[in-house]
Amino acid sequence: MSTETPLLTSLRSPRVVAARRLAKRNQRGKERRFLAEGPQAVREAVAFGRLPDGEHAVVEVYVTPEAAERHADIVAAARAAGRPVLTATEEVVADICDTVTPQGVVALCRFIDTPFEQVLAARPKLVAVLAHVRDPGNAGTVLRTADAAGADAVVLTDASVDPYNPKAVRASVGSLFHLPVATGVPVGEAVARLREAGVRVLAADGAGERDLDQELDEGTLQGPCAWVFGNEAWGLPEETRALADEVVKVPIHGHAESLNLATAAAVCLYASARAQRSRGGCRAEARSR
Repeated sequence: MSTETPLLTSLRSPRVVAARRLAKRNQRGKERRFLAEGPQAVREAVAFGRLPDGEHAVVEVYVTPEAAERHADIVAAARAAGRPVLTATEEVVADICDTVTPQGVVALCRFIDTPFEQVLAARPKLVAVLAHVRDPGNAGTVLRTADAAGADAVVLTDASVDPYNPKAVRASVGSLFHLPVATGVPVGEAVARLREAGVRVLAADGAGERDLDQELDEGTLQGPCAWVFGNEAWGLPEETRALADEVVKVPIHGHAESLNLATAAAVCLYASARAQRSRGGCRAEARSR
């Protein structure tokens, strides 16, 4: 049987119209579906496999004829997984995608977030908590950073951006599909439940009385740890800082006024990852064996 499909050319196709509607957060939440754009994101989406309910994370893949040749491995993997691969014109793919210059391949995916209870049950050692983070690019970049540092999960509070926002998905560069992501958790609940699970909670904020160098020098980062990161512009509110075990600042040794959210998150998460790895407790070490 041929695996070829007719070229999708109409912007008014019900499939295209339905996919385009996922640009809106309320529509994504209603359908529990989102779009993953670009070859890396689509490759990781296909590799993610099936959800606990047995459904595959990928509903279908749209690809231009040129991209189908350039990324034949993605097309083959999607078809091997039983996922429909729909060839479409560049105009159709561009209409579906959020980017100005799409790369010719996009996947329609089901939500893949993990229940917070499941994150806790896995006894996490390193967690990134995004509280009041509104910029999708920053959220996606922190998610990518947490993945690279070997974190066990990322938690986005109910006051934070949707991780399925197209910009957030792109900024994660496939990391959205690599580690558990819990969403919609009130920050107070997230902190309390993590602490109950034996995880030390640190608020990353320039107003901290302790700094990261002290934490490293005193060996206090070796145990299970959750870093709470705040809004890009105004950081963490006082009531959120008060919930944490400690408020820790990244020391500024030069003349810079501050670090942006993603950079600060990278410094903090890697500091914990290195401290934990020295005790054999980091996911990154286990994965390298």
